[in-house]
Amino acid sequence: MMMRLTTLRHPGALLSGLLLIAWSGLAAAAVSGLPDFTGLVEQNSPAVVNISTTQKVARQQQQQFEMPDLPEGSPFEDLFRHFFGEGQGGGMEIPEHEARSLGSGLIISADGYVVTNAHVIKDADEIVVRLNDRRQLVAEVVGADPRSDVALLKIDADDLPVVRIGDSDRLKVGAWVLAIGSPFGFDHTVTAGIVSALGRNLPRENYVPFIQTDVAINPGNSGGPLFNLDGEVIGVNSQIYSRTGGFMGLSFAIPINVVMNIADQLKTTGKVSRGWLGVLIQDVTRELAEAFGMSKPQGALVSKVLDDSPAAAAGFKSGDVIVRYSGREVADSASLPPLVGQTPVGKSAAVVVIREGKERTLEVTIGELPGDDALAEAVEPKSRSVTEQRLGIKVSEVPEALREALELAQGGVLVEEIASGVASRAGVRQGDVIVMLNQQAISDPGQFGELVEALPKGKSVALRIQRQNGPLWLALKLGDQE
Repeated sequence: MMMRLTTLRHPGALLSGLLLIAWSGLAAAAVSGLPDFTGLVEQNSPAVVNISTTQKVARQQQQQFEMPDLPEGSPFEDLFRHFFGEGQGGGMEIPEHEARSLGSGLIISADGYVVTNAHVIKDADEIVVRLNDRRQLVAEVVGADPRSDVALLKIDADDLPVVRIGDSDRLKVGAWVLAIGSPFGFDHTVTAGIVSALGRNLPRENYVPFIQTDVAINPGNSGGPLFNLDGEVIGVNSQIYSRTGGFMGLSFAIPINVVMNIADQLKTTGKVSRGWLGVLIQDVTRELAEAFGMSKPQGALVSKVLDDSPAAAAGFKSGDVIVRYSGREVADSASLPPLVGQTPVGKSAAVVVIREGKERTLEVTIGELPGDDALAEAVEPKSRSVTEQRLGIKVSEVPEALREALELAQGGVLVEEIASGVASRAGVRQGDVIVMLNQQAISDPGQFGELVEALPKGKSVALRIQRQNGPLWLALKLGDQE
């Protein structure tokens, strides 16, 4: 009775009580709505492995150390000689030692194929895979692809637990994901988060559209799987963005569709082939979009078509804006390389470009991406370095935008760098465009290098350059010692 009277006399308390009950119910509902990862972890942990590597570091000579000037008979003299050798400039040899590293991996087949990151097993002399049942097996490298950071290993075992492979193309931003790995050597550590972004392009990895998450990833997690709520692997953890070396909320995983394509190629041929279009591209800015008659900035702007490339054979031109590739939209320049790279070599692709304000479709037969050396030579001819030896300058082809600004129809080379030497003494500046040398028109850096090599010593030759304020003739003279 007392309780009832108290309640009636304090209606605010009644309201507070009702609100507390309602809030408790909402909180319970919210908690019950969160994902339960326990079953996923129990089912998939056996297929996640710890990978440890050993690398023998060669014997090396420590940096020379100069003995201090000590008084004869000083008690410190023997100490310094013991550690730094006899006499001035003595050195100390460091004996051969082993460097160890840790990573994670996932078993993709019952007969012992394991996927991890290429950087986890790079330069390793021995790779040991530790299974969930504590067995430790030495692994052989089937193949590794540094460009995508994927490696395929093989261990001698049967009837192994395997992960279920998902479809990373169906992944959406905001989806829950879970990682299992061995951060800092702590086996089968589980962390969870959400997908923060898709199709991230990172420096030096143009052919991988990374999955960005906020899942806690640390050293040792590399090469471990990223699961969706269905218990399917949708990525392989590869990198983090960090200013401290530890996790800061930005993790990046290789999409499993990319991983499995690479693994299949490594298993079948031992190497990886990627599609190649043969163009240099850049983003379309708001100003460029307006200049090209586009309603908004989009696509990949072709800044250069490489010689003898699939793009050159298909009729691509500098200034084309690629907006669709094989039916898929190209939102920006970072979107194109992964699409081309995953196209089988020899397959035809329909590419929609905007040229002179109108859309047109070009059919191109995709080639194979050259190796790094061949690709660098195609993009930046080696003949550029010849000019540094005699004139003290470094040249390249003239960008289209600069060519238009200077009203040059064709030919010429751009002075990118200049040092003390013949050209500097003649008055050549960085940013000049050289259009004639010794009465001959310049067509490209290669031909320019040949002309430079043929220049006579001790004789003045005419050099015509183009600057923003107009053309200019300079006198160039190679001395007898040049």
